[in-house]
Amino acid sequence: MSRPLILIAEDLDSNFLFLKIVLSKKYDIIWAKNGESAVKMYTEYNPDLILMDIKMPVMDGLASTRAIREISPTVPIVVQTANAFESDHQKAKEAGATDIITKPIKITHLTSLVDKYLEDIKETSFPEDIYDHD
Repeated sequence: MSRPLILIAEDLDSNFLFLKIVLSKKYDIIWAKNGESAVKMYTEYNPDLILMDIKMPVMDGLASTRAIREISPTVPIVVQTANAFESDHQKAKEAGATDIITKPIKITHLTSLVDKYLEDIKETSFPEDIYDHD
């Protein structure tokens, strides 16, 4: 059985731990600590959804979102921002964000937003013959 996979791109340990605690009950989680790692991990793991912080070292979340959009126009990317300004939300949308969530993040808002994008992805079981039995 496998559960939907979420890539969390977040440089702060405390923010990542909050997101992991809330989401790991229903979803598998992988963590990128900067935007460059997020792009690499996206190509390697092909997650079902990305939670992308905007302010990160090495490559910020908007640049990372643009890079991932070149690879996949469809993966849901939910950008996290501490800025509630409409101009910041517009920049995120222009970069390719599917949705925006403003910090501080409310648990109910986070879970309903993630569930909205992942509701069609159910736990799946794979036939035994695709596994390497050597």
